[in-house]
Amino acid sequence: MGWHGFLLWWCGVFGVVALVGYGRSLAGVTRAQRAVRVMGRIERVRQPRHGSSASEGIAVVVTFRDPSTGQEFTVTNDGEHGDRISTAWTGREIGIHYPPGRPHAYRFTTDLEAGRRGLGWPGFAVFLVYVGLVVLAAIDWEWPWSLIGFGVPWTLLGVTYLPGALRDTRLRVEKLASGGPVPGRVIAVLKDVRIDEDGDTLTSHTPVVAFTTLDGTAVTAYRPDGLRDPVRSLGRDLTIHYTPDDPAVFTPDLAGEHRSRRSEIAFGVVALLVGVAAAVAGGILVAG
Repeated sequence: MGWHGFLLWWCGVFGVVALVGYGRSLAGVTRAQRAVRVMGRIERVRQPRHGSSASEGIAVVVTFRDPSTGQEFTVTNDGEHGDRISTAWTGREIGIHYPPGRPHAYRFTTDLEAGRRGLGWPGFAVFLVYVGLVVLAAIDWEWPWSLIGFGVPWTLLGVTYLPGALRDTRLRVEKLASGGPVPGRVIAVLKDVRIDEDGDTLTSHTPVVAFTTLDGTAVTAYRPDGLRDPVRSLGRDLTIHYTPDDPAVFTPDLAGEHRSRRSEIAFGVVALLVGVAAAVAGGILVAG
């Protein structure tokens, strides 16, 4: 089998996967569409133990109600139960989804709307088909076509994504500046050790920050970055800025958030220019 045969087989297989996936979504029978989605409420937050692992998230007790039976369930996030809860306070609402009739198979989610249509894998299959077609065009019509195949969609993605991303970043900084400041403190530093594929030992440290909002909400949250010398940060006093409508968005370094916004703008502009340059260069080479 030559390159043409392999690429046609590649596009055909993933094309079928995409068609089946989109068909199931239109019929409303994907696992994500059939899942029951409810909001739970955090009833109790347990303070993380200094030196323990950050992998399972902040330990919480959550209650939720099954809409089909009206029965209330009280559960914890011990073990593998979906998204890690890295910010918690008593009364916070947290998303929960589970198969119909099986509330004990619950999974936590930080975004209850994400993946609701079950199009993640079909969309990825479409991307793989597109990659195959670009490679096929590059082989048949010479490599400049691959520049066009990369540059055009990358530019369109940047044009549609960049303005919204920049607006969201600006709003985030503005909201952080409007909330607080309030005193905070590092109450624990969590430690995780893993071995990479080369056999090297990698150690990460995650500070845990506690602060109370102006309306009396006691927040416990991981702060994986943004703190100087996190290994020795236990007991460090902080000044916390947070968004009033969602204390899960906070920072102990407001100036750092401004620097991050400028970096995101620069990165987005550079990425957009890369796509434009690739498309233009491909067009010039093909025309020449």
